[in-house]
Amino acid sequence: MKATILTIGDEILIGQIIDTNAAWMSQKLTALGISVVERVTVSDEHKPIVDAIRYCLGQSDIVLMTGGLGPTKDDITKVAIADYLGVGMEFHEEVFENIKKIFIPRNIPLSDAHKDQCYLPEKVEVLKNSMGTAPGMLWQHEGKQIVSMPGVPYEMKAIMSEQLLPRLAQRPDRKVILHKTIMTAGMGESSIADEIEDIVDGFDKELSIAYLPGLAQVRLRITAKGDDESLLQSKLDQAITRVSERISDLVYGYDEISLQEALQQICIDRGLTVGTAESCTGGYLSHLMTSISGSSAYYQGSAITYSNALKQKMLGVKEDTLKAYGAVSEQVVKEMVEGAIQLLGVDFAVATSGVAGPTGGTEAKPVGTVCIAVGSHGVIETRTILASKDRSKNIAYASNQALNMLRKCVLQAKIS
Repeated sequence: MKATILTIGDEILIGQIIDTNAAWMSQKLTALGISVVERVTVSDEHKPIVDAIRYCLGQSDIVLMTGGLGPTKDDITKVAIADYLGVGMEFHEEVFENIKKIFIPRNIPLSDAHKDQCYLPEKVEVLKNSMGTAPGMLWQHEGKQIVSMPGVPYEMKAIMSEQLLPRLAQRPDRKVILHKTIMTAGMGESSIADEIEDIVDGFDKELSIAYLPGLAQVRLRITAKGDDESLLQSKLDQAITRVSERISDLVYGYDEISLQEALQQICIDRGLTVGTAESCTGGYLSHLMTSISGSSAYYQGSAITYSNALKQKMLGVKEDTLKAYGAVSEQVVKEMVEGAIQLLGVDFAVATSGVAGPTGGTEAKPVGTVCIAVGSHGVIETRTILASKDRSKNIAYASNQALNMLRKCVLQAKIS
């Protein structure tokens, strides 16, 4: 079974909002074994909507539309659908009753616009909206289905979860689609692809792999499609095991786990504490760590020493070291780690210092140069990386690199 998601709204086309609905819907449909073959976005205009419905039905078995449903004049989706189907509009009393149940207890007056909202295209099956006034709608058309839902995310999700997904789960023509994602850090996608090329080339026809790069991370999503769920799960498990064993030094977890979550679990399991000393990342690294619930069980705090003076005062970085090597140097971040361990009273610390940009770079240390150090008492590892020319990406990339270095350092540490 194939599906196309059709999103309606000028606000999406002009970049005023991001279409999170389509991503959520794609995940839910894929989990049911329904292949999302395309996602289309059109403006709040009659002809583009009609043309898009025609096009989407040509690509798939079911079209799921969001947006353009409501009491205002720019909500024209249902009119466009009626014109495409060649049907008229009819008043639905049950929709009006639902609106009254919502408005009357709140002393909100009903307007003519709300009554207009109850006129729906003929031959529609109403899908109850438990979170709002605009109902979802379903049509059977020439062996295919058209579904229209509000664009408000929590309303769309309610209709999908309560009304639509249970029905789709019962369709006999849907395939089984299974996914498992290997989360990696420390190597680029092309290098990883080279490392596992022979394994992937040997995949059965039911299996496929996608390389999804991020900042200092790559997700390897392995997919299994077919009819026999038990057989597919077995093949998927075997593929995951083979790939993971081949690149075990890069793998930090599976599915949606983050680097900071993986680090947190290792530290808690081993009873170890961690602190940070940040210059160029300006607290972003500590933000990532503390964004996870339960981080107080291992994360103690941070010294954000942006200036050289504070590096010396708070962390004990030597003035001679700064003069000889500069703030962006492996020698300085090493001393920052030593100072952080002492200042924060932790087992392990990580430090960053670099040129985030877009200004401040030199020929010897261009924008994107970041020095990182991780370690414990007496054992410190340093590294210099070269990121891009974009400030926000440099900060995020360096933070992820630092997290991964710290994760590996803690993982390899001997515990007495």
